[in-house]
Amino acid sequence: MAAPEEPELSQAQTEKLLQFQDLTGLESMDQCRRTLEQHNWNIEAAVQDRLNEQEGVPSVFNPPPSRPLQVNTADHRVYSYIVSRPQPRGLLGWSYYLIMLPFRFTYYTLLDIFRFALRFIRPDPRGRVTDPVGDVVSFIHSFEEKYGRSHPVFYQGTYSQALNDAKRELRYLLVYLHGEDHQDTDQFCRSTLCTEEVVTFLNTRMLFWACSTSKPEGYRVSQALRENTYPFLAMIMLKDRKMTVVGRLEGLIQPEDLINQLTFIMDANQTHLMSERLEREERNQTQVLRQQQDEAYLASLRADQEKDRKKREEEEQLRQEEEKVRQTALAEERRRRTLEEEKERKSECLPPEPPADDPESVKIVFKLPNDTRVERRFLFGQSLAVIYDFLFSLKESPEKFQIVTNFPRRVLPCLPTEEQPNPPTLKEAGLSRSEVLFVRRLTR
Repeated sequence: MAAPEEPELSQAQTEKLLQFQDLTGLESMDQCRRTLEQHNWNIEAAVQDRLNEQEGVPSVFNPPPSRPLQVNTADHRVYSYIVSRPQPRGLLGWSYYLIMLPFRFTYYTLLDIFRFALRFIRPDPRGRVTDPVGDVVSFIHSFEEKYGRSHPVFYQGTYSQALNDAKRELRYLLVYLHGEDHQDTDQFCRSTLCTEEVVTFLNTRMLFWACSTSKPEGYRVSQALRENTYPFLAMIMLKDRKMTVVGRLEGLIQPEDLINQLTFIMDANQTHLMSERLEREERNQTQVLRQQQDEAYLASLRADQEKDRKKREEEEQLRQEEEKVRQTALAEERRRRTLEEEKERKSECLPPEPPADDPESVKIVFKLPNDTRVERRFLFGQSLAVIYDFLFSLKESPEKFQIVTNFPRRVLPCLPTEEQPNPPTLKEAGLSRSEVLFVRRLTR
């Protein structure tokens, strides 16, 4: 039975996965994904948990053992510069050195034995990181209380945040591990790190992160970078798509020497940084091009949709107009049929035409609007409505009309009204035995 496929990652999750891999140096993408999923994709919590595991603190999720979290330090091309302590000079110097040697050896031996035995009684409290930002801020405050505010700008965030910012901005990151108990730490801070030329150089050329190894955050980073002595400085940059240590400076180094060594490391790795910048610029340009193509496609799609919408509207409008014309034609056809039926009914109801020799007959010649003439006889005693019905029944007559005498010119009241519900007879209308009447079309 095939294993179920894992759901696809969103763009934000993919970015976090690649970032977590860069920060931890883990090669297994599946392991990186499992770790992030266990921490609900909280990259800071995932990195801290991995660093805690390195110190022997079990993970809250008990994942399978893996190699410790660290920035890529396996590159054999890492530049290392170690400053040895100066040898005693003169008889007085050698005498002091030989006298203090047994005491110094005894002190550090007993201190190491005590620390080793203490681990079996009480675990090292630095092994569990609970507030990495607080550790860094606390170190900065204690540093300023002891050495003043004239120092390089400290990055006020966790080690992983500093790595992330250096990667995003394609800048060098200089990491300083402060060993409070080391004999050269105080002189390094006063005579080298806080000098004006070093402060100016660091502030303008790189990010600077520092923490005391007595703090859990600093101790965790010291275990990842594996320093040999103090003061310890590590130069980190994005190289081959991984945050990599490209330079290590250890020991009491002088200001001018420090600037020269950092400049040498930066110059030696400038091509890698330029390559990363060009590659990122190319990716950005590709992304911009893809975005422009997507926008052009969307604009074209919207234009096509608008064209289709207008076409549908025009087709709908044309259909409605055609339907309106069809309905108008149907209504006109119904009206015409109704009119024809009405004409037929009126024609069937007309009284017969009287003979020519009937003394009560009236001969009337009608002149229609189309200049045709129609002649018919009626009786004096018949209503003017009979004349109207006769003309209405003719195919040549208009639908609505009036009957007008020639002289004197007057309109005959052929239709009933409220004042005169029964139209008058031909005799009452004053018609003679022979008349010529005009049919006038009414527009309303």
